Amino acid sequence: MKDIGKLLKQAQQMQVKMAELQAKLAERTVESSAGGGMVKVMMNGQHEVLTVRIEPEVVDPSDVEMLEDLVIAAVNEARSQVDEMIKSEMSSLTGGMPIPGLFN
Repeated sequence: MKDIGKLLKQAQQMQVKMAELQAKLAERTVESSAGGGMVKVMMNGQHEVLTVRIEPEVVDPSDVEMLEDLVIAAVNEARSQVDEMIKSEMSSLTGGMPIPGLFN
């Protein structure tokens, strides 16, 4: 019974640490760009897009598809950066031990 109590206490401590980490990640941001910086996206650690900046010279009414592709590329790159940030933070929280289902 002692071991179960100890395990429950550790689980509660991990929950507190996870909540703190989620709050910390919500405040952190990454910025990515596509098209040589013509399209920039800022995203927070909860994968929320905060800003999208598009340089006017990349806007071509006859080639909307290119602009759409640049926005997609910038968003996907920002998402990858956030995933790496989360992976790094989780690694420090769990001592490098992967825990399936956390932030996946």
